[in-house]
Amino acid sequence: MRLTFFSNYFNHHQEALCNAFAERLKDGFTFVETEPMEGFRSKMGWERQAPSYVLKSHLSRTDWDKAMALGRESDVVIMGTAPEVLIEERLKLNKLTFRYSERPLKEGRWKVLVPHLAYKFYHNHFRNRHKELYILAAGAYCSSDYHFLKSYEGKCYKFGYFPEKVKKSFEELSKLKSGNKPMKVLWAGRFLKLKRPDLMVRAATALKKQGMGFSLEFVGDGTELKGIKDMIDREGLKDRTEFKGFLSPEDTRREMEGADIFVMTSNNLEGWGSVIYEALSAGCAVVASHAAGASPFLIEDGKNGFIFRSGDLSMLTEKLGTLLKNRELSEKMGEAAYRNMQDSWNPRVAAERLIALSESKLGGERLVYESGPLSPCPLLYMRAFGESLK
Repeated sequence: MRLTFFSNYFNHHQEALCNAFAERLKDGFTFVETEPMEGFRSKMGWERQAPSYVLKSHLSRTDWDKAMALGRESDVVIMGTAPEVLIEERLKLNKLTFRYSERPLKEGRWKVLVPHLAYKFYHNHFRNRHKELYILAAGAYCSSDYHFLKSYEGKCYKFGYFPEKVKKSFEELSKLKSGNKPMKVLWAGRFLKLKRPDLMVRAATALKKQGMGFSLEFVGDGTELKGIKDMIDREGLKDRTEFKGFLSPEDTRREMEGADIFVMTSNNLEGWGSVIYEALSAGCAVVASHAAGASPFLIEDGKNGFIFRSGDLSMLTEKLGTLLKNRELSEKMGEAAYRNMQDSWNPRVAAERLIALSESKLGGERLVYESGPLSPCPLLYMRAFGESLK
């Protein structure tokens, strides 16, 4: 099988998955990079040394022509953020193609009223709805957005971003966390309004007033950082709070490995939420906003983590407080999260399942996974899911 993955640039979100494809398919796998990485992302530690399977199509006309040929001739194509021209001939030939997609309407359904966006939705999705074209949904609300666009009915599969698996055993992670007295709560991400770091501070303030002991750590940088530091000072949390600043993805993962609890507070503008995946993999008890696309896929509320209604301070405070009052519950949830990520939601399983599903479609057979990556993505509406939380 020849499998080609088109995307804008090669980075840590895709590296482990691509390595798994390459290990399985050898020379049959190519990652096509279509543009250079932006400078600010390179400074964030996103850039990776390109393995031999990476074709940098933006460097020369010859490489671009190779990319176009791969779009036409590959048995299977995964289409990420890349120029649509790369698969136009392929779609005319009705060859097996997967779009790797976050939800297209996270800003709102008003986007269908914008002429150039409406044309794009029609041209890329609606007119191709009967083709051998499927969605790898990087987020639980993807299917409902495409349902609204009358596209990909019954053709969406659960997927996501798959960083490298944590190599430490759960026993090793438990030993790292056991030294935390009091328990350590971690928040990591860019300090932007959509990430809602203020909710973390407000919940910490409420829990301090309840007499709960904990330490609080922030990792990241951004426009809201000064305001958050000012909030910490005003609320009297400075003595239990540490700001680590910007860290590389690898160093951020190490902070997760040493934390008991991870809190993710983003609003509906968060398509996936890779920090949820990474914190679960690191054995943290995770408390995450329901608006992040990863939450419904990766967290079974009350079993391997908690989900709170986006923006609901009282629900966040209650669920975080439950974990702080019960270290044993926190450890139990962290272990359940770790096992799920190690056994199911990881790059090796995702790659193997996508290859097997592709082989079944190419052979005219039907393969259905009941859960995990590449299982059918049900229609899930953000508002309804949020209202169902208790």
